[in-house]
Amino acid sequence: MKESIYGLTFEQLSSWLLEHGHKKGRAEKVWDWLYQKRVTDFSEMIDVNKECVQLLADHYVIQTLSEHVKQESADGTIKFLFKLMDGNLIETVLMRHKYGLSVCVTTQVGCNIGCSFCASGLIKKSRDLSSGEIVEQIMNVQLHLDKAGQDEKVSHIVVMGIGEPFDNFENMVNFLEVVKDQKGLAIAPRHITVSTSGLADKIYKFTDLKLQVNLAISLHAPNNELRTRIMKINRAIPLEKLMPAIHYYVEKSNRRITLEYILLKDVNDQIEHAKQLAELIGDTRAYVNLIPYNPVDEHSQYQRSEEESILAFYDVLKKNGINCGIRIEHGTDIDAACGQLRSKQMKKAQ
Repeated sequence: MKESIYGLTFEQLSSWLLEHGHKKGRAEKVWDWLYQKRVTDFSEMIDVNKECVQLLADHYVIQTLSEHVKQESADGTIKFLFKLMDGNLIETVLMRHKYGLSVCVTTQVGCNIGCSFCASGLIKKSRDLSSGEIVEQIMNVQLHLDKAGQDEKVSHIVVMGIGEPFDNFENMVNFLEVVKDQKGLAIAPRHITVSTSGLADKIYKFTDLKLQVNLAISLHAPNNELRTRIMKINRAIPLEKLMPAIHYYVEKSNRRITLEYILLKDVNDQIEHAKQLAELIGDTRAYVNLIPYNPVDEHSQYQRSEEESILAFYDVLKKNGINCGIRIEHGTDIDAACGQLRSKQMKKAQ
């Protein structure tokens, strides 16, 4: 199976073409056709040497994803279910914000982290996505926007879809290098956020790469006992290991970190939990993103927190000097929970 051309950074493409007897300038032309003109077939690269075009076609493909299902929300959110060349399904979401268009990408087929409230982990990981398959999610969304004829461009990226990004570290980093490239999509690093469930060793590694990309941690509990109950990753990486990694990122990158906290009714949404969370964070340069829960049929033990509880939780954090907010919801009239659309489609196919 040929690899996706989108998996190559500009430097990798340049080196590959040089190794095969082509000038570096051809890499610039190919890059322009891929990311500026956004062709879907190598034969469309009309000002690129024919031998070079054939070489590319012999070794790479441009399209490895096909649209399987598309759900559009009244608020403009679009959830895409893409089929990969091996038949696996992944989700990608386009969200409209006042500040621009954001795309949430998937990094793995399935997820092994096993958070007990999450639809993404209902189906175990079968493989990592290649960096090209991750980039192509952005390209397919951009092609959808191009066809709509509204001259809109993807401006923000969140790596928060199905899978644990830091469990696919090398491909995820390669993806970031491609989408940040100023000659291509030119997504500013400050407009990219990567989310992890808390793989502490990879947080240190990510920090040392100095990518200037935002980092978010799926925290969801203020103490080890509760976090272990709802997130099994905490057994291997408890808060005593996670918090120093968080502090390292903040200190070394000089950037604020986002702590994601899904509010589960009568589980982690009590006043005592808010006080514990405020104490855990202390004076760390952090932003707490409080997230109303999207119920998942298979996790019926969890319910959405009442609005009164959410506001009370928020008030406690604010009174304790914690920078926080309540996430604005998108796509609530479609399969809003991450992994939900994929899970439903796979059930239908059984």
